[in-house]
This record gives sequence, C-alpha cells and structure tokens, in this order.
Amino acid sequence: MENKSRLSEFLLLGFPDTEELRIFHIVLFLIIYMVAFIENIIIITVIVYNHQLHSPMYFFLVNLSLQDLGSISVTVPKSMLNSLTNTEAISYSGCLCQVFFLVFFMLSHFFLLGAMAYDRYVAICNPLHYETVLSKTVCIQMATSAWMGGLFYAILYTGNLFTVNFCSRIINQFFCEIPQLLKISCSDSYIAVVWALTFGSSLAFSYFAVITFSYVQIFRAVLRIRSSHGKHKAFSTCLPHLIVICLFLISGNFAYLRPISSSPSTSDILISMFYCVVPPIMNPLIYSMRNKELKMAFRKLIINISFKNLPQISQFV
Repeated sequence: MENKSRLSEFLLLGFPDTEELRIFHIVLFLIIYMVAFIENIIIITVIVYNHQLHSPMYFFLVNLSLQDLGSISVTVPKSMLNSLTNTEAISYSGCLCQVFFLVFFMLSHFFLLGAMAYDRYVAICNPLHYETVLSKTVCIQMATSAWMGGLFYAILYTGNLFTVNFCSRIINQFFCEIPQLLKISCSDSYIAVVWALTFGSSLAFSYFAVITFSYVQIFRAVLRIRSSHGKHKAFSTCLPHLIVICLFLISGNFAYLRPISSSPSTSDILISMFYCVVPPIMNPLIYSMRNKELKMAFRKLIINISFKNLPQISQFV
C-alpha cells in the first residue's frame, strides 16, 4: 500500500505492452488525433475567414471546436508518447494536470452546449429580436461564462483532489480518469472530492433541465410552422446541435455511471475512448454534414487559396 506522501508517479495500464499492440496503438491514436485536429482547424479557419458566417451560431461553433481540440490534446499525445518510449509512468503532477484540463474542457463544453441551445431557442422562438437579444457583447459574455464555469469547477475539483491519499499508483486506463483515481484512493480521504462531484452533478442536472426546456419550446415552435421548407430549415439547424448534446451526455454517462472493473478491460478503454476521443472527431462532421453555408464557405476558401497559388505555380512552369 502506498500513500500520497511517498507517491511521485502513477502507472497507466490501459494498453498491453506487446510490440505489435504498441505500434497499433500509436498508429491508431495518431490517425485519430490528426483527423480531429484537421477537422476542427478547418471549421475554425472557414468561420473566421468568411465574414458571412460571423453570427452567434458560428461564433459558438468556433469555441466548441477549440474545446474539442483541447480535450483530445489532454489525453491522446501523452498516451502515444508513453507507447513510443515504452513506459507506463505519468508523474503525480502530470496526472492531476490531465484531470484539471480534462474537467475544464469537458465542463466548458457542456456549458457552451447550453449557450448554443439558447441561441437556437431565440432564433426560432423569437426571430424578430434575435440580433438584439444575442448581440456581439452578449455572445462574448456567454462564451466567456462557459469557459469560466469550466475553469471554476476544474479548480474546485482538482484542488480537492490534492487532499486525497492514494493507496495504489496503478490506474487501469490510458489516462488519469476520475473514476479510476477514486478507485485507488484511500477510503477515508476522498469525502471532499465526493462533495465536489455531487455539486457538479447537481449543476449539470439543472443545466440539462434548462437545455431540455429550450428544446421543448423549439420543437413546439417548429411544429407550428406551416411551410414544409421552413420546418426543414429549422430542423436542419437544430438537429446537429441536439445530436452533439446526446453524444456528449450518453458518452459521459457511460464513462462515469458504469461499474469500475477491478482489472484492465477492453470495454473500459473503449468506453473512455468513446467519450474522450470520439466527440472531437464527430462534432465537426455532424455540424458540417447538413450545413450548406459551411460547405459553401469551405469551397470558397479552397478556391481562393487555389487562385492565390496559381501565379506562384506558373512561375515554375
């Protein structure tokens, strides 16, 4: 048994250490990370470049992409580095930093989804006052509140985690996951963390109730639209956001409400990958698949870049 006073590092036992599986792990995670990175950078670049997309919905989408980039960068690069160097170690401070930034990006992501639900609610239920209600200043304040809310809870939770004594240093996961850390904590030292989790769960439930109420009002308003084209347009702007919310909540519930196994299991790793790695890849695809404005802006950007490069290419011909 080890206590916090002698603990300097943890051991991440998420993946088997055979040579073939290590190579597969590195290649798979590198592909996943590059795809998520490129997708989100494209979304950010297209929206920033095209002035026609400078509206509240796309402003929040840029913030969502930044959060996706942050959350996947917290876990995947360290896991690849461990496989490359054939080590399982992560320092005590490095582990708590992973927890801090993962909680920060996940909670700010959730708060931002609420801001985006409010944006859709005003756009559909109160369209005449949309620009007044969601002015540039209000949008910046809402986005800042989402980031600050995530930061506040990350500080609260990680600060309490510093008081926890750990009776083992073995984490049966490929990153420092909160349920796994609670599992190896000594039974008499995690009361403050449980209170922090209870507070976070209550806050998340209340926030989810607000999002649900917004979408009930949205769907009631959409069903009153007489034009089939109007209904289709309203649903096309709401459904991607609703799918992202469902993906986020389902993956989070699977990760944090499941029983924790006593030994490393494939299902635990897959579930953790589902909530930690899949959303940053899927969110850009979900938002761009049915969004004609985003697709047109992307084509326009590619065409403009191509035409700018034509004179340079012609010099070498």
